[in-house]
Amino acid sequence: MKYKILNSQKFSKGDYSIVPIRLEDRYEIMKWRNEQMYHLRQNEVLTPNKQDIYFESVVSELFEKEKPGQILFSYLEGEKCIGYGGLVHINWIDKNAEISFIMNTELEKIHFDFHWEKFLYLIEKVAFMELELHKIFTYAFDIRPHLYIAIEKCGFQFEAELKEHCYFQNQFKSVKIHSKINSFKGLKLHLATSSDVERTFEWANDMMVRKYSFKNDPILWDNHKEWFNEKINSSNCAYYILRLNEQCIGSIRFDLENNKAKINYLIDPDFTGKGLGTKILEGGMEKLKMEKPSIKLVYGYVFKDNRASIKIFENLGFKMISEKGNDLKFEKDIK
Repeated sequence: MKYKILNSQKFSKGDYSIVPIRLEDRYEIMKWRNEQMYHLRQNEVLTPNKQDIYFESVVSELFEKEKPGQILFSYLEGEKCIGYGGLVHINWIDKNAEISFIMNTELEKIHFDFHWEKFLYLIEKVAFMELELHKIFTYAFDIRPHLYIAIEKCGFQFEAELKEHCYFQNQFKSVKIHSKINSFKGLKLHLATSSDVERTFEWANDMMVRKYSFKNDPILWDNHKEWFNEKINSSNCAYYILRLNEQCIGSIRFDLENNKAKINYLIDPDFTGKGLGTKILEGGMEKLKMEKPSIKLVYGYVFKDNRASIKIFENLGFKMISEKGNDLKFEKDIK
């Protein structure tokens, strides 16, 4: 099944991904919920019959709604479901949503932080990049202090404590709320057009940009203009400009050959150090998968001393496959 509201249906980080909640995972999800009732807003044991009814009457309707109240995902390692969660109580007027997530109970003791961090990374992509929500938050009974450590590592801030807010297991429990604001609201990738030629020319000759360029000679205007027009009109190139509230702040280009694409990207020197390298690379790959589905592999070259770009490639699941002189080659399968 696919969510009508989402352009992308799968969000990945390395071997882990979230996909629209799968019917085949419903009984595993039921089992985990029953085992973890102590921290859930669930007051009775689920049965297979109740779970079937819920999926048939509630979940099935979410996929076709323009503005569903919740968007649920199966959390996968490879193709195996090891958890589930999503955005719930979505407020489309105020543009906020609560995060819900549980994992296979067997993973809770040893891998709790690891999977919470992976899931939060993925659900942020849905909330902030796809849905353009303003804020996401967690609402948790104050019985798992290790949860706060995990979510705060991912940039969530403690916002409020509701004292003795819920009556649970014969006791009044407080609720703690942590939240994160979309700091990149207004961030968009657009296909490059002829109106971008001057800005890209400025970047091409910027000293900070040229520091990590493979060609260090100054770029001449006529040469750049000819090259740029050739790229934006070529069927073998996908060229995008990153804009923040209509201000051009970076670019990413994919040169296509058969089922492969070579990556070149840059961030305006005035905007470096803000995590935009990761945003433009993962956003560009999402665009590429949608618009050029024949592309199965992407690769790029990085200078050995460009630690920032190396870290970005590694964090997005790229593998270094070769080293030649000062150049490192990274690639990733995007099937």
